[in-house]
Amino acid sequence: MTDLLADLRQRHPDAVTFTLGDSAALCAQLLSLVISGAKTATCGALRDFDAGEPLPEPGRRDIALHWDGTPACVIETQQVVTGRFEDVTAAMALAEGENDDLAGWRDDHSRYFARNGGFAPDMMVVWERFALIEVC
Repeated sequence: MTDLLADLRQRHPDAVTFTLGDSAALCAQLLSLVISGAKTATCGALRDFDAGEPLPEPGRRDIALHWDGTPACVIETQQVVTGRFEDVTAAMALAEGENDDLAGWRDDHSRYFARNGGFAPDMMVVWERFALIEVC
């Protein structure tokens, strides 16, 4: 563990570490959006949380990692919504900062979920709004 990660874990003892995306390139792109302030939300498949990843909780601070495992930033969860993929609203999608409209968000995310365990329009997702606390 790096000294920086150890320090962050001491300052945020309840923090969960995570990476965004499913490749180094996507992780870097998404972290850039978070750090720029364009991305203030993210969405994951509920099945991933059922498999052992802890659900986000409002008020908890978490550590987003670069693909190589080094800390990129600290975020604080503001809001968590669990529901069906097809019920994600345009406002929720746009808060993710990745697309200009709901259709683009649905296209990108349906392909992402298909690559990572399967996709169905009625699949359950966990949408999280967060605030950027610290850039590492």
